[in-house]
Amino acid sequence: MNLKFKITILLLTALSIRGLAQEQWTLDACVDYALEHNLQLNDFKYTTQSGRETYRQSIRDLLPRVNGSTDYVINFGRSTDPFTNDVVTTDFFSNRYSLETSIDLFRGFQKINAIKASKFLYKATQEETLQQKYLLAFRVMQAFYDIRFAEGLVAISKEQLAVSQSNYNLVEKQIELGLKAGADLYEAESLLFTDRLNLTQSKNQLATAKLGLIQEMNLEDAEGINIQSEVLENSEITDSSEIQPDSIYKETTEFLPLLKAQELRVKAAKKQLDVERGNLFPSLSLFAGMGTGYFETTRDSLAMTVPFRDQFRDNTFQYVGLSLNVPISNAWSAQSRIKQQKIERLRAQNNLDVQEQVIFQQIQLLVQDYESLLLEYAQSNQNVASQNLAFEIAQKRYEKGLINALELFQAKNLFANAQNENLQVRLRSEINKTTLDFYRGLPVFDIN
Repeated sequence: MNLKFKITILLLTALSIRGLAQEQWTLDACVDYALEHNLQLNDFKYTTQSGRETYRQSIRDLLPRVNGSTDYVINFGRSTDPFTNDVVTTDFFSNRYSLETSIDLFRGFQKINAIKASKFLYKATQEETLQQKYLLAFRVMQAFYDIRFAEGLVAISKEQLAVSQSNYNLVEKQIELGLKAGADLYEAESLLFTDRLNLTQSKNQLATAKLGLIQEMNLEDAEGINIQSEVLENSEITDSSEIQPDSIYKETTEFLPLLKAQELRVKAAKKQLDVERGNLFPSLSLFAGMGTGYFETTRDSLAMTVPFRDQFRDNTFQYVGLSLNVPISNAWSAQSRIKQQKIERLRAQNNLDVQEQVIFQQIQLLVQDYESLLLEYAQSNQNVASQNLAFEIAQKRYEKGLINALELFQAKNLFANAQNENLQVRLRSEINKTTLDFYRGLPVFDIN
């Protein structure tokens, strides 16, 4: 039974892996899987968890500090009796216990500002983790579209190969009928081999594109991947007055995790500056404690050592007090730390300005590409229609013997190049539009 059970498990595992490779993956499914299995995201998650613990500890720092201590001391030779303070030369031991607590009443609001700073930093790590998820989603989307482009090239190459195969078969029949010479067959065969090579190269490009998506998704034990492709469908691209850099940038600043994280780091830097300034203020703390001890030299009227229980009760003491610390001179270290923190605040603000500038420039480039792709896509459609008509005419002329194989090959290549360019422009337009929709705050990816 155990052997049969193991064999069954192995078969089911193999079938599940094979089924995973044959599954039709949508873009959303690819993104969801990548987010679940990407190892690099774990590092950002750990950073977020560390930031959360730092924030919680900053709150716990407001609680009183409580410490307990005990010791067991054996004295030899000349020493001082810890109970009577007399000088003795006999060996003895003592045992002490103490418990003390303290709480800061005022430290220049350092702890309050530290809580606020750690909270800002914790939220910043959350936003940075979300930003990394978006970046991963875009990488997966790019790999997904690379497959769509490669699949389109394979489809075009197959069409071209089918035409060459048909022409080769036609030339063979015409040679049998004595309508063409053997040299014409060599030309047709050369074109056929060229298209077979193009198909092989397109399939290799498709395999490379699939491997890229598998690696981005961290899809383990998968020999390949199949996506839900809609390459052959038309995707209309329409103009929109909403596609303006300024308006898109304004919408972007309201939600983009990258900018929100840097804004939070600027706020944290300001609070950290307030923490350093708190070192210039006096600090006031309240402390209290209690203790007791057992001493071998403590004796009763009969010269017997007082029992541990009695000494523990009789030697108990308590104390309470206030501690005021006024900074007068610390080698200018407090002022130096303040200056350093001011520089860090300026650096954080500059990083925010740089990020805002980069994002705005990216949006400007996307809008420019969007407008350019509108024209390119329309012209590309016209070019495909024109080259298709030219190829059909050349094909008919070739069949009638009015042109040679090289002229037909040129017309066929022009048509194939037009199809490739149209496919590339279309997919670039889809990626561009999706990216612009993301910057506009539209729900492109379902990521939390």
